[in-house]
Amino acid sequence: MARRLSQVPLKAGAAVIGLSILSGCASIDIGQSVKRINDETVGFTQGNLSLATSESEQAKAQDRAQSLLDKPVNQSQAVELALVNSPSMQALLAQSWAESAEAAQSGRIANPVFSFERLRAGDELELARALSFGLLDLVALPWLQSAASRRIEQAQVKLAADVVDQVTSVRQAWVRAVAAQQTLTYAKQVYEASEATADLALRMQAVGNFNRISRARQQAFYADAATRLAAASHRSTAAREKLIRALGLNDAQAEHLKIPDRLPDLPLEPVDPETFRTQAFQSRIDIRLAKNNFDAYAKAQGIERVSSFTDIELTARRNSTFDNASGTSSSARGYEVALRLPIFDWGGMQRDAFNARTLAAANQLESVIRSAGSNLRESYSTYRVAHDIARHYRVEVLPLRKVISDENQLRYNGMLIGVFELLADYRDQVETVIAAIDAEQQFWLADAAMQASLIGRPTSATLAAGGSAPSASGGH
Repeated sequence: MARRLSQVPLKAGAAVIGLSILSGCASIDIGQSVKRINDETVGFTQGNLSLATSESEQAKAQDRAQSLLDKPVNQSQAVELALVNSPSMQALLAQSWAESAEAAQSGRIANPVFSFERLRAGDELELARALSFGLLDLVALPWLQSAASRRIEQAQVKLAADVVDQVTSVRQAWVRAVAAQQTLTYAKQVYEASEATADLALRMQAVGNFNRISRARQQAFYADAATRLAAASHRSTAAREKLIRALGLNDAQAEHLKIPDRLPDLPLEPVDPETFRTQAFQSRIDIRLAKNNFDAYAKAQGIERVSSFTDIELTARRNSTFDNASGTSSSARGYEVALRLPIFDWGGMQRDAFNARTLAAANQLESVIRSAGSNLRESYSTYRVAHDIARHYRVEVLPLRKVISDENQLRYNGMLIGVFELLADYRDQVETVIAAIDAEQQFWLADAAMQASLIGRPTSATLAAGGSAPSASGGH
């Protein structure tokens, strides 16, 4: 219900509204937002993150993508290719822009409502004009703008987290694709060696120089190698296609995609634990997200408590009455205040729900802080163990396997072992190389996961259980 309190000029209400508009409101600039993401996550984006909003910018991005595809794409180039070419990355930026715009909109009060009324009674004509707006919204405008700024900040941090997640996904997809391709190469060598031994065994059995069980053993090796080659071929195709999806390549671009023949060399030394601890916690995204969420609830609690009780609407009016019979007119000016009375609903459940959400946000923040250290320790342990295993293969196992292979070659040349023993040793040597490739893959996956964990986006990178290297083959 409304009650007229006094007569004031209509222009007073308009002046109040004008002052509220001039008080300022939250705004966004997507270009500045993207620049900030590049600055905060430079180790992931290398400053290459951008949103193409025009045809010229899209054409420029496509030209850059094509230039990257003209040569084998290394890991950092794969990340750049995804940043400039992937539609999913562009969709992520556009969605964040929309969320930030909605957040900025929430910091503005609703537009006033203008109403016009025309009434005729006999010779009298009455014209009523009213301008209404939420008085509580006007009073709470500073809090609304502050809340909008926090929501914009939340959207910004969330965008940074999503970008880090996608870049980490691209890095790991590249590692798997290169490792799968490298493994396929050696699987083909195992298959070719097994095929040769199976064919030789069959011919030797035909002339009576080989028994049936020995020939069947060589044939079984060949059959197993064929199965493993087929599986390796599919894994290579699947890993490559996953990388293509992560990079956002179309069919024409996918045909031009070339990746290196082998994984990068291991770093001479792993990241030092002290350096790791120094880098940690400096700018963790997960903690910032949880803290922003808690601050948003905590600082908005005051205005939410008031709005759960009541709402106030201020209306400025001007009524003009014309008497045609007497040829006179009169005007009445004033304002009304409409107050929602908390009779049926005192807003208790709304306040309880808001208190519960604030409490949940506080506990979520504490949970993230407590888990951060544990995630970092686990991530570093995975990284360090993966490095030690891969280096062990590179420094110890592979050189030993080469020594064994060289000695078997000398024994074969001296007619101390036969061709089947020599080919069996060759198969074992290739199997060891494949195991070493898998160890290097585990390291580079763990490296990408550790980099993500440092910035506060823990990524699963468990070490796959692997068998020991095959032993040297003796005579049959």
